[in-house]
Amino acid sequence: MSLKELLVVLLAVPTFALAAPPAPAEPDAQDQNSASDEADADANAFAQLNWQAGPGAQHVVGKATLNLPDDKVLFIDEANSMKFLELSGNLPEAGNNIIYSTDDGWWAAFSFDESGYVKDDEKIDADALLKDLQSGDAEANKERQRLGMSALYTDSWFVPPHYDEKTKRLEWALKLRDDQGNNDINYTVRLLGRRGVMSATLVTSPETLDKDVAAFKQVLQGFDFNSGERYAEFKEGDHVAEYGLAALVAGGAVAVASKKGFLKIILAGIAAAFAAVVAFFKKMFGKKNEQA
Repeated sequence: MSLKELLVVLLAVPTFALAAPPAPAEPDAQDQNSASDEADADANAFAQLNWQAGPGAQHVVGKATLNLPDDKVLFIDEANSMKFLELSGNLPEAGNNIIYSTDDGWWAAFSFDESGYVKDDEKIDADALLKDLQSGDAEANKERQRLGMSALYTDSWFVPPHYDEKTKRLEWALKLRDDQGNNDINYTVRLLGRRGVMSATLVTSPETLDKDVAAFKQVLQGFDFNSGERYAEFKEGDHVAEYGLAALVAGGAVAVASKKGFLKIILAGIAAAFAAVVAFFKKMFGKKNEQA
């Protein structure tokens, strides 16, 4: 299949990026007070969202359930997830469910791409995929600039893409770089289903990636597609996607370079608001965890 044909059939799934805020230029006392008040307002706005604490099962975008392991992992529905994305400096795209770890401050977004059954018999060329991702940076950043967003560059693989045939999971991690040279990590999991692909994207920092990925995977053990939606329940006559595993990795950046509409689901620019919600939840749940 040609690149042009791929772009026609590809229904892309969200890619999240964590962008560090630019370093301030030695603010005076008044600026510090103003920044503190703004952070408090952000934290209060996050607190007003309808968070559901575990343990217990939650419905994920109407296609699956996620059993939250304990009360340190929170969940919000689609409407509140849109508010969360907006508050954290992202585009408020519909069709997401957000989970948040009060213990470590990472969060993750779940969304579903009903593109059909993806055959998993394809070998992945990580080097070629990285070049595809990097080739889309220039055009994508033109659109980001037009929308008032800072530039974001694909640096390298932090974890090369790999597929687990047993769990039907495709995983990879990209190192991203902003204009100031700050590095951030975007760890992505694609869970294959009968009618499409569930995207589970972890948003965290490079310093805590290993720990947070381990915690995230522990939470994913409670994930299960609904009856009739599982990969093994494929039946003759079901729609089959016209692309394979490699396109699930490269499709996002390639599509951004040629389809402006796709940019709406490239979520980036998490700055001071993200720091505010981390601080708020650690403060809010710290005493509770100590008592427990």
